[in-house]
Amino acid sequence: PSMTYWKDAWRRLKKNKAAMAGLLIIIIFTIMAIAGPLMVEHTYNNTNLELLHQPPSKEHWFGTDELGRDIWARLWMGARVSLFIGLSAAVIETVIGIIIGGISGYVGGRVDMFVMRTVDILSAIPELIFIILIMVIVGSGLLPIIIAFALTGWFRMARLVRGQVLQLKEQEYVLAAKTLGADTGRLIFRHLIPNTLGVIIVTLTMAIPSAIFHEAFLSFIGIGIKPPAASWGQLAQSGAALFQIYPRE
Repeated sequence: PSMTYWKDAWRRLKKNKAAMAGLLIIIIFTIMAIAGPLMVEHTYNNTNLELLHQPPSKEHWFGTDELGRDIWARLWMGARVSLFIGLSAAVIETVIGIIIGGISGYVGGRVDMFVMRTVDILSAIPELIFIILIMVIVGSGLLPIIIAFALTGWFRMARLVRGQVLQLKEQEYVLAAKTLGADTGRLIFRHLIPNTLGVIIVTLTMAIPSAIFHEAFLSFIGIGIKPPAASWGQLAQSGAALFQIYPRE
């Protein structure tokens, strides 16, 4: 029987037990990020100086922090922030990389030379240093982090899409579409980019955890998400600072 691209991809995914296990974990984390803070009466930024450093209890499932805030609520609110940053940054950098890589690969010539040499120069700078430099200029916070990740993460996607387009643009169906009068934009985004979805999807899935880890690192060293907002990196930094004093947290 005939099968669409997405049906075939889902069939292959179901056969991979490790991939299905990873998908299940992602679904659980997403559900808990939405519902977790709603499962307790205390909000993530509700301070109570009479309940500092409390151990886990029926009222506070994961205990409280140095300001009496409920750690369970902060954990899953931090998951919201980290997942939102990871997804947003990955999608934006993917779109930028697809557009630049597709145009560069199809047009070729001086445009391709200029784009690829620019990518080579930018890729020579360590990514985290580049992100930190951007955040020093733009500032810290949710939106600056997403902007910094998007501006530094599209290089790999652009390279991969360009390579795929270079292989596909000489195929017969592209020549047929060009003969029938299809313009450059239609050729790139209607005929070439859809045939690079395999590479795009794989790279996108790798970009999401990379953005989450980078956000956690930036928040851990104090230039990412600022309190009272919560993120996994900010929670890890707070926990590490108090671990030797209050190991039960």
